[in-house]
Amino acid sequence: MSDQELHPLTKAVRTRSPKTLQNEHSTPLYLTSSFTFDEAEAMRAAFADETNDNIYSRFSNPNVDEFITKMCELENAEAGFATSTGMSAIFSSIFALLQQGDHLICCSSVFGSTFTIVTKYLPKYGITCTLVPASDKAAWEAAVQPNTKMVYLETPTNPQLELIDLEWAGQFSKKHNLILNVDNCFATPLLQRPTDFGADLVVHSATKWIDGQGRVMGGVIVGREDLVKEIYLFCRNTGPALSPFNAWVLSKSLETLDVRMQRHCSNALTLAETLQSNPNVSWVKYPFLPNHPQYDIAKKQMSLGGGVLCLEIKGGLEAGRKFLDNLQLLSVTANLGDSRSIASHPASTTHSKLTDEQRAAVGITPGLIRISAGLEKVDDIIADITQALAKSV
Repeated sequence: MSDQELHPLTKAVRTRSPKTLQNEHSTPLYLTSSFTFDEAEAMRAAFADETNDNIYSRFSNPNVDEFITKMCELENAEAGFATSTGMSAIFSSIFALLQQGDHLICCSSVFGSTFTIVTKYLPKYGITCTLVPASDKAAWEAAVQPNTKMVYLETPTNPQLELIDLEWAGQFSKKHNLILNVDNCFATPLLQRPTDFGADLVVHSATKWIDGQGRVMGGVIVGREDLVKEIYLFCRNTGPALSPFNAWVLSKSLETLDVRMQRHCSNALTLAETLQSNPNVSWVKYPFLPNHPQYDIAKKQMSLGGGVLCLEIKGGLEAGRKFLDNLQLLSVTANLGDSRSIASHPASTTHSKLTDEQRAAVGITPGLIRISAGLEKVDDIIADITQALAKSV
């Protein structure tokens, strides 16, 4: 079969760097800082971008290239660049393409560090930002200015699980000639592909579901070739390179992403359905619950609901802390997308740097708990959450 006939999931399993003379079945590690040349002319041509030869692992590396190739296949993207962390991918995707005097529109309910970048650091470089509620289409339209260059959004958002209609976002961005930059971390390319709806760039924290076992950190940006080229040049000179070892781990992880996400999503949906009737919970939010405010959007653009759910514990901030303290099976950590189930309390951790007013504005309530459903037997996850809830109120 030709590569054109293969499904992207098959390519994620079978794509690999060319074999060495050892004829190894699994891609070897290329733990080298630089690459040699047999003659000066070959080195000159590489530095002049006349060839694709590897020069230095800050620029490119076979392990990193393999990971990028797989991500481009899964996201249906023209090109990509991998970075050391998810935040370096987000930062680079914005700073490489905007300049002093430009304006960014961003959904208000974004990850805490992303919020800090667009509200604290962008203004230092003369780039303004307007935050708009995720589902308020009128606010998005009102935010457009003559100097607006980019739209940045998450869907589902972290941690509130708000959804933005990607079809509408693609049409909105095209109408105003804006770069549409989508954080697809929560859904992964297995559940939704923003490029199918007109996204120009897609970013991921590969630390999460892509790795899937809480081992390594990494980020990736894929999308339009012309935009990725500018991002590559920015990263080549500023240095947020993904290590070859981490790239090797992430590339191997993509081979099991499909089967893992099916279990993550199944466990998350079962948890969400079960916890709705818990007397110590005010509400449960999950994209594939029919009572989710954007349920119709979720069903339209996502194949499954994802591995994250949110709930509000009765009793507020103190109840949230007691809940974490009484967990026996679930991990209490800032990560998500792990094979092990994780609970976190955003108000006292990931979004603690925000003021009370800022948290309220983006839906971070005092008793909000984010659950990342792992791969354990779902009955065991339910039992641990249930006993911790009983002791928290």
